[in-house]
Amino acid sequence: MNNQSLISSNLSEAELDLRAPTFAKVRKGGWWLRSMTLILVDTILLLIAWILAEYRLAWVGQYEYSSILIAVFIQIASLYFQGNYEPGTKRANYGNIIKTLFFAHCVILMFSVLYQPIEDMRRSTLIFFLLMSTSLVCVGRLVINISIEYLRKKKKIGCNPVFIICDSQDEEIVFSFIKKENRYIIAGSNNTNCLDRNNRQKTLETLNKLGVTEVFISWSAIQNRMFLCWLFQASGITLHLLPVELKAIYRDIEIHNVGGMTCLSFMCPVIIGKDFWIKRIFDICFATLFLIFTFPVYLAIAIAIKLDSPGSVFYRQTRIGLRGKQFKVWKFRTMRTDADKLQKELEALNEVKDGIIFKIKDDPRITRIGKFLRRYSLDELPQLFNVILGEMSLVGPRPLPTRDVDKFSERHFIRQEVLPGVTGMWQVSGRSNILDFEQIMKLDLRYIENWSLWLDFQILLKTVQVVLNKEGAY
Repeated sequence: MNNQSLISSNLSEAELDLRAPTFAKVRKGGWWLRSMTLILVDTILLLIAWILAEYRLAWVGQYEYSSILIAVFIQIASLYFQGNYEPGTKRANYGNIIKTLFFAHCVILMFSVLYQPIEDMRRSTLIFFLLMSTSLVCVGRLVINISIEYLRKKKKIGCNPVFIICDSQDEEIVFSFIKKENRYIIAGSNNTNCLDRNNRQKTLETLNKLGVTEVFISWSAIQNRMFLCWLFQASGITLHLLPVELKAIYRDIEIHNVGGMTCLSFMCPVIIGKDFWIKRIFDICFATLFLIFTFPVYLAIAIAIKLDSPGSVFYRQTRIGLRGKQFKVWKFRTMRTDADKLQKELEALNEVKDGIIFKIKDDPRITRIGKFLRRYSLDELPQLFNVILGEMSLVGPRPLPTRDVDKFSERHFIRQEVLPGVTGMWQVSGRSNILDFEQIMKLDLRYIENWSLWLDFQILLKTVQVVLNKEGAY
C-alpha cells in the first residue's frame, strides 16, 4: 500500500472529535446570500463609477478596460478583508467603508505609478473616481440595509432562527432583549441541563431539526464547559454568550450589541472542520515518516529491553480515549512484567493528592533500561502506531488508564471530548512534577478551549525542549 492510500485509509477510519463535523459543512444561515448580494451590488456600482470617470474626464482608452477590472478587484478585496461583508453591524459601518476605499485607492495609485508612465495619470481622475465610488457604495449599502430591515420587520424575510439556553429565571429578560432585534426568530429554548454530557447530542439534533443558525447561551450555563463552542461550530452554528459575572476567556471573540444587551460572539468559521483535517493529515504524515527514518532507534531500544530483563519489548495497556472508548496504547516496556499486580500493594505510596492518577518518584517496578527510557520519554515512541491508527493525535490530553478514569467526577469527562495525544499541555507544563489532578484538568481544559494549529505547533516545539532538558521525567 503506497503512502497516499495509507493516509486516505487512516483518515477515513479516524475518530472524529468535537473539532470536526462528520462531513464538510459551511456556516449555517443566509449570511452567504447577503454577502454575495453585497459583493455583486458593490461591483456593479464601482464599475459605474469607473465608467462615469472615464466619460467625464476622458482618461481611459478602450485598451485599458482590463485595468478597470483589476482596480475594482482591489477595492472589493479590500472591503472583504476589512470585514465589510461580514454578518451583523459591520456591513453598515460607513466610516470603515470610506477608510477602506481610500486605502484601496492608494493601492491603485501605487500600481498606476509602477505599471504606467506617470504623465498618463490624471490626478483629477482619481479624485473624481474616489468620490464617486465611495458615494455610490455607501448609498448602495444604505439602500440594501433599509430594504433588509423592511423585509425583516414587515415580511419576516431574512430572519435567522435562533435557540436560547439559559436558566429559567433569566429566560424572560433574555427573550425581551433578543426580540428587540428584527433579525431573529426565536425557534425554541431550554434550560442548562440540555448541555450535560448525556443530553448534548440530543440537543444538537433538536437544533439541526429546527434549522437553528445561532445559539444564545447564558454564562452560567457554559462557564465550566467552554469547550462546547467547538460542538456548535462543528455543526455550523454561531455561538453567542450572554455575559453575566464573566471571567476571563482566553479566546478570540467579538463584542456587539443585541437589543441593548452586550453580547460576546464566537463566530463560526465559513468552512468548518478544515483545521481538524489539516491536523489529522499532519499527524499521519509525521508519524509515518518518523517511524520510517527512526526505525534503527526502535530496533536498538528493543534489543536493550530484551537484554535488560525478561518479558516482551512492548507494553500494551488499556486506556480510555475519545468519548470513553477503550483502546490499547503502545509503549516500550519500562517495568517488570508483574507491575500491574504490584501496583495494588503500592497504592499507599501514591504521591498524587486526590489519588486519581498513580505516580511514585522512585517506583521499584521500573527496570534499569526503563529509567533511561523514561528520562528521555523514549518509552512513548511506539504511541505513533496509535496516531497512525487514528486512536491518538500527536497533541492532546494524555489518555489515562481505566483505573484513573473510574475515579473521574462528571466535570472531568470534558477531556474525553477530543482525541488523546502523545504530548500535550500537561507534558510541557511540568509533567510528573504536577501532582494535583485538578491542575492537570485546568491545563487540559485550557488546551481544548484555545485549540488551534498554531497552539499544537507550539506544544510540539516545547515538547522537544522539555525532553532534552529531562524536565519532570521519572
